[in-house]
Amino acid sequence: MGFLDLDIFDFLDILLVTALLYQLYKLVKGTVAIKIFIGLASTYLFWKLVGALQMELLSEILGQFIGVGVLAIIIVFQQEIRKFLLMIGTTSFQNQQHFFKNILKPKKVISLNINDLLLACNSMAQSKTGALIIITRNTELGTFERTGEKINARVSKGLIESIFFKNSPLHDGAAIISKNTIVAARCVLPVSDQVNLPIHMGLRHRAAASLTEMTDALAITVSEETGKISYLKQGRLKENINAEHLEKFLKRDLKNS
Repeated sequence: MGFLDLDIFDFLDILLVTALLYQLYKLVKGTVAIKIFIGLASTYLFWKLVGALQMELLSEILGQFIGVGVLAIIIVFQQEIRKFLLMIGTTSFQNQQHFFKNILKPKKVISLNINDLLLACNSMAQSKTGALIIITRNTELGTFERTGEKINARVSKGLIESIFFKNSPLHDGAAIISKNTIVAARCVLPVSDQVNLPIHMGLRHRAAASLTEMTDALAITVSEETGKISYLKQGRLKENINAEHLEKFLKRDLKNS
């Protein structure tokens, strides 16, 4: 028997644990949670060290702290755990949808009126009209839609510009689009605690980052200060893009949804 007796299941176990740790790292990277995680890991390693050195009193104190560690992790990392479970649930649901779609009917053509959306974004960028547009894919956003005003109208350049017109009562908040329908406007979104977003990004961009982290939705923002258009997917920001790039991103991501 060798020093390490490993079989295929041991390698599979290591691979799965590595993948799990990597996904957890992606969730906490760039947030204050990573510092808390490092603190908890350091405490655990220190507890093991004092135990090996037979420092009984200190080991007993740290042991009591570690004993409630699972509960502490759930409390401290509740946002990250929620995002992780949402990611797993959304991925599983999407895979099931794609499977049944491929069996029952051919892939749908993109139904969103991308041309009018692009024209509206360009116009708002030129006039420096702030905007936050959310485009749903597979995940329903009913909870967020109910925080705003129901619209239920087809996507058009004029309607989008009217919603975000500076004196409009609907301009403050997000407009949510499902397929080719503006479902609601003035919707309230959660704000991301990401610290890796550029420092000049305001609440509009952070809200877009937060929602796209939590769901598979896409987000388009127009900066009120600079007029720059940004695109967000899975919390990742593509800043200062033109209409050609925006069209490319939308067609790619909506085709894969």
